[in-house]
Amino acid sequence: MSPMRIIILLVALVAAGGAAFLVIQLSKPQVVTETVTNEKLLVQQQEVSEVQVLTVARDIVVGETIKADDLLWSPWPKSNVVEGFYVETTVPASIETLTGAVVKTALYKGEPVMPQKIVMKGEQGLLSAMLNPEMRAVSVEISAESASGGFILPNDRVDLILTYEQKAQPERGISERTLARTIIKNVRVLAIDQNFANTEEGEVARIGNTATLEVKPEEAELVAMAQRLGEVSLALRPLDQFVSGTSRDPRTDLLDGEVDANGAGITIIRNGQPSPAGVGGN
Repeated sequence: MSPMRIIILLVALVAAGGAAFLVIQLSKPQVVTETVTNEKLLVQQQEVSEVQVLTVARDIVVGETIKADDLLWSPWPKSNVVEGFYVETTVPASIETLTGAVVKTALYKGEPVMPQKIVMKGEQGLLSAMLNPEMRAVSVEISAESASGGFILPNDRVDLILTYEQKAQPERGISERTLARTIIKNVRVLAIDQNFANTEEGEVARIGNTATLEVKPEEAELVAMAQRLGEVSLALRPLDQFVSGTSRDPRTDLLDGEVDANGAGITIIRNGQPSPAGVGGN
């Protein structure tokens, strides 16, 4: 073999070896080293001094009586305690003391109790705290027969029914008879003989002698007149009809001495003398 061919063969072998080495190196997995620096975040917590403040456990509407289960002690920042809050370290018996109080201004769940928003049982102004704005409280005599057997309780809704004697009016062809008319609908009962709320043991039917009702000013006049004309009875409304703003349809026309819608005369006392409604002056 000539020297030239030997040289060419050696060069080819060297080139093949270099190529094989490159292929081997490229086929190896590459290892990348990354340096990650984790910075430590330091969170500084400032300790806040707290006290136990008396709050309500549920929403309580105006006129509702507070029960022991409606109150609880809740942690409150000491720096945010204002004058009037019931603090456990100062007045630890507040739950027992406030049980039975009436809400004067609506309270919402988690809200601290303030003396300005409640009326203690027995205090002056208890009944007025239960009245809605622009309403009046008027009382009517009741019995078991005229008040659904004594099962009417505060915050129930009733219709007022007037039962009266129609005087005979021969000239109009009207004979003496007993009539009944609904004079006001959907009236809220505020109290039964000062029984403003249910007892802690639950609802108890109580047959009282007087029912205090929440009415509008002109309706109060109607109730007063109705008690002079005859007997006023309370008809209990179903729970699903306890809707505020429902039409009350008051028969205020009776205040003007109008004749009954069915033509029946109602006797009204004027200056100590009886006269049929719609007859004579107002």
